[in-house]
Amino acid sequence: MTTYREVLGDPRFRLLFTTRTLGIVGDSLRITTLAVLIYAGTGSALLSAVAFGIGFLPQLLGSMLLGSLADSLRPRLLITAGYLLDATAAALLALVRMPVAASLLLVGAVAVLTPVFNGASGRLVAETLQGDAYVLGRSLTNVASSGAQLLGLAGGGVTVALLGPPGALLVAAGLHLANALAIRLRLPDLPPLRRATGSVLRQSLRGNGDLLRRTPVRRLLLAQWLPSAAVTGAESLVIAYAGARGFPAGGYGFLLACLPVGMLVGDLLVGRFAAPATRERLVAPLAALMGLPLLVFALPVPLPLCAAALLAAGFGFAYALGLQRPFLDALPADAQGQAFTLLGSGNMTLQGIGPALFGTAATLTGTGPAMAAAGTAAALTALWIATWHRPTPAPAPALAEPAETAGTTEAAGTTETAGTTEAAEAA
Repeated sequence: MTTYREVLGDPRFRLLFTTRTLGIVGDSLRITTLAVLIYAGTGSALLSAVAFGIGFLPQLLGSMLLGSLADSLRPRLLITAGYLLDATAAALLALVRMPVAASLLLVGAVAVLTPVFNGASGRLVAETLQGDAYVLGRSLTNVASSGAQLLGLAGGGVTVALLGPPGALLVAAGLHLANALAIRLRLPDLPPLRRATGSVLRQSLRGNGDLLRRTPVRRLLLAQWLPSAAVTGAESLVIAYAGARGFPAGGYGFLLACLPVGMLVGDLLVGRFAAPATRERLVAPLAALMGLPLLVFALPVPLPLCAAALLAAGFGFAYALGLQRPFLDALPADAQGQAFTLLGSGNMTLQGIGPALFGTAATLTGTGPAMAAAGTAAALTALWIATWHRPTPAPAPALAEPAETAGTTEAAGTTETAGTTEAAEAA
């Protein structure tokens, strides 16, 4: 079975993995610092919250209108440009005094292009790692992303305190600039998957339409979008829930840490110790694990049980590892970059919609029942996945044949295989 050490032994993946991790740290640092700057300047919690989320929702627009660029431009050029753009935005926020609206517009404009750069990187990972190594590569990326977000968000306050907001933003810019240099100097100048023909807008819309019309691709996209959107909706209510229950000071921070810790443990254990076929069989049960523990929030349960429920829900996020190989196999060879662009932007968008949806429900039912409703939505999605997801069958082991009948058996096997293949093609 493939190991994490073997996956990290590939120089190209190691480069993409390292730069992506540092990029997430830089993004998280920029998000935290901008929110602090805007709150300090305006005193508005709303504008501070908008600053925190402005980098997510515009990504769907970029995916729909520009997604074809992930396959029609050279990946080294595209990924380098992405990191340079992030570095420039962070440096401008640090060095130029801008109105709040201009700052938000700058970050939103960069977010429109972000899924294109990430899609090109995702395509390269899929080309670099084959078979189960690709799934483990995605597992490592998930683990590193969770850790990098925790480091960037938690360390953001410390960095701002030590260096001030401009200094923290310049650190973020430096991380992105280092990534751009590393990609430009160390990534081979690979050709694009296809030549650009006609308008980028028309090609992107047509490509997304073609992907969504493919039933397997559409199902696998929704299966990766919907459970995480529901659980993120529940996560967004944790602070309000802790306040309503009168948990001790710092209780909400403890609860918020449980979900990413569960995600880290789940990705490590399922990615490292479960065989490929086992991971695919665990898809529906683990997806159900994301939602069912959240039902306890409908009851006045104690803080430790709340924490255990969130840990279990986070562990369930490992369900997505069992969908990676089927998703890659379902993609057309010349649209992988656009598919990864659509996958990432859809995740970001729905994780922005989930909190709004279940936050609205909380105003009508209270936070606990709304969190339980989010868990129910995730569990129902798991039930839907179980109706169509079938694990990839493992290849049958070859059986040794007696020497005197080997020729006859080989010929018969060839005839049967051909007949079966023709029948399958006809079907």
